[in-house]
Amino acid sequence: MKGLELAKRFYVTRLADMLESEFPNYVGRMAVGLAGHGSECFGFDDEISRDHDFSTGLCLWLTKEDEAEIGFALTRAYNRLLAEYGAEESAHTSAMGANSQGVQRIGDFYRRYTGREGAPEGLREWLFTDSEFLAEATNGEVFRDDLGKFSAIREEILHGMPEDVRLKKLAAAAVRMAQTGQYNYPRCLRHGEEGAAVFALVEFVKNAAQAAFLLEGRHCPYYKWTLRAMRDLDKHAELAAPLEFLLTADNDEKGRKVKMDIVEDICLFFANELRDAKLADCPENYLEPFGFALQKRIKSAELRNMHILVG
Repeated sequence: MKGLELAKRFYVTRLADMLESEFPNYVGRMAVGLAGHGSECFGFDDEISRDHDFSTGLCLWLTKEDEAEIGFALTRAYNRLLAEYGAEESAHTSAMGANSQGVQRIGDFYRRYTGREGAPEGLREWLFTDSEFLAEATNGEVFRDDLGKFSAIREEILHGMPEDVRLKKLAAAAVRMAQTGQYNYPRCLRHGEEGAAVFALVEFVKNAAQAAFLLEGRHCPYYKWTLRAMRDLDKHAELAAPLEFLLTADNDEKGRKVKMDIVEDICLFFANELRDAKLADCPENYLEPFGFALQKRIKSAELRNMHILVG
């Protein structure tokens, strides 16, 4: 059973009753669920995932005022119930990977990912907050949130990115795809710089994935989960396999030719999508002009006048 399922079972079978009986005046003000750092929050965990940074548990998100009043008592009650439940926990927890389960303030949870007690504010904050942090702030599932404060912030992060920021990020991704995949990969091979050519492909894959998520209005997760998450996209799931091929297939003479063809096919896919969405209408399939066309659509002079690769 996956971590998210374990968390929901723990909530439904044990925790919900405890909260109702021991914290009746506050249970309707809590948000309960599982989100944040960890493969289990994305639903990507398996048996291997349990060798580190894994535990059966969930998050209880409180307002600042409620945490000051019942935070300590709720933490003790939650930990006691977990111990009685026989919660599973891995022996190894890394400093960077420790999960964020347990009782916590709503603002503290979101500050971990956005630097503030809620969604990014202003164009610059949205532009310079890494998508992987936004993905972790909004993954998983909320089991209960009668008050709605936690979920309101979650929805703002999920769907509130300003269109100018999305266009700026798309513009940068399109230009990088052109430079790395369409131009520098074959050029580095002609120079005999095979390592540089592979680096170019890695950058191409990274930016193609970012573009796919941006076009679907989703936040691209941590690199380790990017291709896995792509397979769940609505329109771009088919790109996961060719992008993975670019990273894993042999780079011999035959492989190079296949990879160059795949790069061009992927760029044609994006060029047609941008044309169909009427975001850019460039005659060729080289993506650099698409990036500059996207940048011209930005209404904010501040963002429009930034370097094309910022984003």
